[in-house]
Amino acid sequence: MIGVVIADDQALVRGGFRAMLEAQPDIEVLGEAGDGEEALGLARDLRPDVVLMDVRMPKLDGLEATRRLLADPLAKRARVLMLTTFDRNAYVYEALKAGASGFLLKDAPPERLVDAVRTVAGGEALLAPAIVRRLIEQYVQQPPVDAGTPAALAGLSARELEVLRLLARGSSNSEIADELYVSPATIKTHVASIFSKLGLRDRVQAVVVAYETGLIRPGQAA
Repeated sequence: MIGVVIADDQALVRGGFRAMLEAQPDIEVLGEAGDGEEALGLARDLRPDVVLMDVRMPKLDGLEATRRLLADPLAKRARVLMLTTFDRNAYVYEALKAGASGFLLKDAPPERLVDAVRTVAGGEALLAPAIVRRLIEQYVQQPPVDAGTPAALAGLSARELEVLRLLARGSSNSEIADELYVSPATIKTHVASIFSKLGLRDRVQAVVVAYETGLIRPGQAA
């Protein structure tokens, strides 16, 4: 059973999410929070698998709440799924850097919400290329263009750099395997090695690193 805490300052929004999630046989809503501080308290007490975190909340916004939650030994097992209205939230990129496992538009259809919760609960990141890449391209501070491999990525093999580039463009393991003419199992091994070498939590953080180091640049064709 996937345990979920819903954090949003609008009771109607929380109620709608609760109804959608509790209709699923494998998801249980453990609690609701109206602000970031309350969300942190519930995460510590209830130990959810997933926290649905609104970006804009009173007392403590979703960005700072995410930072504190993922740094808290009593709560950091939770995966954070940010809830946002994409075109108005410049803070989502910072939330991804803080360790959030992805984000979802508030007006997404019910099945998308359910799939998102299952995805992040299973240890994957919610990477919607059309949204995540646009956010990162808009808000990341790009390093100067230079030749060679960025120093931060020097520990990666040539093949791992190839995999990271494709991963950062939103490709799935199967798509990367097709591109590089290897098996999905081989790509899974490469991805795990990349995460280990770079100290990454998930695919979202890999995208952030790829952009921040200049491995991938805004507007670069897939």
